[in-house]
Amino acid sequence: MSSKVTSEHLGRIAVVYVRQSTMAQVTGNLESQRRQYDLAGAAEKAGFASVTVIDDDLGRSGSGSVQRPGFERLVAMVCSGDVGAVYCIEASRLARNGRDWHHLIDLCALAGAVVIDPDGAYDPRLVNDRLLLGLKGTMSEYELSLLRQRGIAARDSKARRGEYRFMLPPGFCWSEVGKIEIDPDEHVVAAIRLVFAKFTELGSARQVFLWLRSVDLKMPVVLRNIDVYKLIWKAPAYHSVMQILHNPLYAGAYAFGRRAQRTRIVDGRARKVSGFDKPREEWNVLLRDNHRGYISWQDYEDNQKLLLENAHMKKNCARKSARGGRALLTGLMRCGRCGRMMRVFYGMAKGNAHRYQCRGDDAHVGAGLCIGIGGVRIDRAVAWQILEAVSDRAVEAAIFASDQVERSRKEVVAAVERDLEGARYDASLASRRYELVDPAKRHVARELEARWNEALEHVAGLERRIEELSAVSATRPKIDRARLLQLARDLPAVWNASSTDTRTKQRLIHILVQEIVCELDDATNEAVLLVHWRGGRHTEVRVARVKTGRYPTDMAPTAVDALRKLAGHWPDRELAVSLNRMRCKTGNGETWTTVRVREMRERLGLPEYDPTQAGVEMMISLAKAAERLGICVGSAKSLALRGVLPATQAMPGSQWLVPVEALTSEAVRIGVQRVIARRPKFYEEYQYDRLIRLPGL
Repeated sequence: MSSKVTSEHLGRIAVVYVRQSTMAQVTGNLESQRRQYDLAGAAEKAGFASVTVIDDDLGRSGSGSVQRPGFERLVAMVCSGDVGAVYCIEASRLARNGRDWHHLIDLCALAGAVVIDPDGAYDPRLVNDRLLLGLKGTMSEYELSLLRQRGIAARDSKARRGEYRFMLPPGFCWSEVGKIEIDPDEHVVAAIRLVFAKFTELGSARQVFLWLRSVDLKMPVVLRNIDVYKLIWKAPAYHSVMQILHNPLYAGAYAFGRRAQRTRIVDGRARKVSGFDKPREEWNVLLRDNHRGYISWQDYEDNQKLLLENAHMKKNCARKSARGGRALLTGLMRCGRCGRMMRVFYGMAKGNAHRYQCRGDDAHVGAGLCIGIGGVRIDRAVAWQILEAVSDRAVEAAIFASDQVERSRKEVVAAVERDLEGARYDASLASRRYELVDPAKRHVARELEARWNEALEHVAGLERRIEELSAVSATRPKIDRARLLQLARDLPAVWNASSTDTRTKQRLIHILVQEIVCELDDATNEAVLLVHWRGGRHTEVRVARVKTGRYPTDMAPTAVDALRKLAGHWPDRELAVSLNRMRCKTGNGETWTTVRVREMRERLGLPEYDPTQAGVEMMISLAKAAERLGICVGSAKSLALRGVLPATQAMPGSQWLVPVEALTSEAVRIGVQRVIARRPKFYEEYQYDRLIRLPGL
């Protein structure tokens, strides 16, 4: 017993701190763990009143980048003044960073606790002991940095040769000579190949996931637990599909260091967070054609490009893939003025109306919208170009579609048959285990018998499923190749068929077209589309824009005809408004005013508006009707167009006449209630029109 350990120390608690840096050390380095736990016996022999073992930090690093609840508990106990001694096998067990080490030593000095290791006891209140403890902590921190530097350098050197072993994804295994090989299990290989085949067919990782779910196929998943490699079969998950598609190992490349760690300051301490993907140029090692893969490197590049296009929330200026919807050119339209991708806006008034709009830099600086164009005419023009481009290959596409349907059916059946083969092996294994057990051990025999029955039920279930799939395949009508070929010669009919969904059309367009640059020609009132085809060729297409804000030419009346029909029904001021709305001009090409209308009416001998005339007081304007009903003019006009509110026009473009007695009808009352029900919850706040009084006025 050291003289530095007094009776006062023995009357308090002795704390034994046990720590190992990784879970591999916890399960593998058992002798070091046993030596640390033996310190509790040494503390009891020294005569301490009570001994507490803190082993909460097993598997946690002492570098300070990982939270250590055991160390925090030790510090709290030292601060309470109940600890007389802190036992550790060596300084590096307590801390591998200077902050934690010196913080603990300071607290031990204040609380009068000693630090004990196999070399002796140290009292932090003594200058020489404090100096020695400081050197031990510094050497421990330096040792960690040196070991880490050597380990990382050796690991990277081995990885650059493609010899560093790590946990492989499903479908691969390490050979006896340290090379990556395709898993010899045909069941696993077929499942991985099916994922890549379906992604090529469907073009979306989520669609692959939904298809796997719909056919109830299981996917191989690797359980990672230190050095234990265990492959199990689970229901498909979206992240599992994404991991397969993003992993370059499936393309025959040895890739290491694809993810990085980031350090954050949390509560004044450094915390490392892992799992952040690094750009490809920052990967530690990338060796192409290192081993046999499931796809080629070019296929992998194409898959990554398609996955990036599917992510609509990333890289707004990049080409995007189609996700359904009525717009055929989703993700392809690029603004010819600012270079940004144009967005799709769907209108609510018409069921089939949509619009391609470039917002420019409006979201950042409020610069306003860039350009926009209605989508119906644009889609029709591009669709015609597409049909012309693929007409020569239509027959080949029809034959491929027929083969694709049959191939998809066979893939499902083959996958279930592989499951059945594995299930039969499991049932045979369970049978052999049951036969080898001693019948006298009934508790063991019952459990093995239950496992055997469960395996047989699984085999029976898979056999029933194969029978169901075969029955469904037999009931399906056989594909008539001759009819398909006939249909392929008339591809526009297939394109316009009701059974052809928009997503199929969008995928066809994305296969052929790289992007479409849109510009507006104000001189000719046309939209100029520059179609960039996949092969590198370009086609310019001009689409006439709709001339908005003009009275239809086939309905435009002359000013004289309009006055003859409207005179006497409205005052001169309302007549001037109607004539200007119908784009009627005077003989000098000027707009109409109340004075000019009165002069023209008197010249033509037309009667003046008389409000006392019989029947006039029974009719009011649409604006007055809207005011009485308590709704806006637009809602009143909508009711009139739907026939709910009786209203008439002497001619298109003129004022509406509404009978006063119609305002109290039941149909109008119900229509007004529906309009009011659609108002915002706080409608009155939108109607606030009072002026704010400025100070001093």
